[in-house]
Amino acid sequence: MNSWAGVAAALVSVASLLPLAFIMGVTIQTGWATATAMIFRPRVGELLANTVLLVLLTVPICIVLAVALAWLTERTDLPGARIWAWFAVTPLAVPAFVQSYAWVSLVPNIHGLEAGVLISVLAYFPFLYLPVAATMRRLDPALEEAAAALGDPPTTIFRRVMLPQLRLALLGGSLLVGLHLLAEYGLFAMIRFDTFTTAIVEQFQSTFNGPAANMLAGVLVVFCLGLIGIEAGLRGRARYARVGSGAAIQPRPVRLGWATLPCLMLPVAVSALALGVPALTLGRWLAAGGLDVWRLDAIGRSLGQTLVLAIGGALLATLSAIPMAWIAIRRPGPIQRLLEGCNYVVGSLPGVVIALALVTVTVRVALPLYQTLITILVAYALMFLPRALVSLRASISQAPVELEQAAASLGRSPASAFWSVTLRLAAPGAAASMALVSLGIFNELPAAQMLAPNGTRTLAMAFWALSGELDYASAAPYALIMVVVSLPLTWLLHVQSRRSAGR
Repeated sequence: MNSWAGVAAALVSVASLLPLAFIMGVTIQTGWATATAMIFRPRVGELLANTVLLVLLTVPICIVLAVALAWLTERTDLPGARIWAWFAVTPLAVPAFVQSYAWVSLVPNIHGLEAGVLISVLAYFPFLYLPVAATMRRLDPALEEAAAALGDPPTTIFRRVMLPQLRLALLGGSLLVGLHLLAEYGLFAMIRFDTFTTAIVEQFQSTFNGPAANMLAGVLVVFCLGLIGIEAGLRGRARYARVGSGAAIQPRPVRLGWATLPCLMLPVAVSALALGVPALTLGRWLAAGGLDVWRLDAIGRSLGQTLVLAIGGALLATLSAIPMAWIAIRRPGPIQRLLEGCNYVVGSLPGVVIALALVTVTVRVALPLYQTLITILVAYALMFLPRALVSLRASISQAPVELEQAAASLGRSPASAFWSVTLRLAAPGAAASMALVSLGIFNELPAAQMLAPNGTRTLAMAFWALSGELDYASAAPYALIMVVVSLPLTWLLHVQSRRSAGR
């Protein structure tokens, strides 16, 4: 198992570095003097400040919001907790640029850092809520009861017992949110908030200045490496699995009492902002457009093409992530963490940079693969590998290694023990990985425009083209279908998350 997993993880990691190699190659061709002039200029400082502030403000707010919602829906007697838990996952069905489109339509003058933080939190907090809620459901209540028996108050129990066990989920989810903030384009372009990604795309679209855009992408990679280093350092080598099932009892829900109504306002407000605003905006534009905006033949083609790309890309990304997720948990070390970091680097790059890297490779080395289904699926696997890796890593970490060892002692090969024992226990994580990747592909735009075979027009491509022409009414059906088709995927994430804890 060690040998084939290591080889497979190394190959995937090398492939993940392809866009980075592309950026480095352009930098070398540009020359140090020119590259320095492009990087050390006021515009880059402005973009760096915007991006740093965006991450520093958005990620902590997402953490607090996700932990609060997870605690309310999993550990208290909050009325309708199961419904609010589902509503906390549902924003994943609304593409980030559709969230932005909804807010811009409702509040035309919304723009800048404050708007970016608000919409980013509403779009991305479920990436933290899902792993945090799933981990809370799996915690052994005996540990909290023991702390309570020793006289610790609830706040101390939460800080000293529960919060340390949430560390892996919090760090993985925070890294995922941070990488999305670094790579997001459509959300920030609509509210006119400049980040490295919007500047890179504008460079390619307006002047086709490849070197300047790639210098910006190089700074973005350094930013990503910083996030990965922080996450790896904070994660440490702590163990999060247990062999037994823990206490047989379910944790007693905390009685909110007089605080029920104030606590209920949090999920109500979040649902209204994250789901109510897009629903209101789409309903208004659909009513204004009437039946004329429902061009069923064009919509049907876009839907079919999007589903093919989403399913194929999700399967490829999840299979590619399995070896790396296994060695990251079972064989942690400097080399393994270096390989794992390679998979996250590509997640911080905008899709247009990854697409250009693959365009260069296919045109120069493998021309028959240019603008084929294979190339676009490889691009999606590279772009969304972090989504698959985070979910799989968290699931494998909770599958006790002793079960693998027991299967091996009964005569099974290490590979057979992994596939029959560990992977079965991690199946909810694999399903969640595929759902997360599929959601990302539904929302992806730049790579599809550059790499998809001729004649391809995904739902996101059609929506962006129409909204760019300010034809919001005609764009609304495509946005609605993206949301409706994504809802079953978010439901799968929700169900698998609960099933992983036997509930």
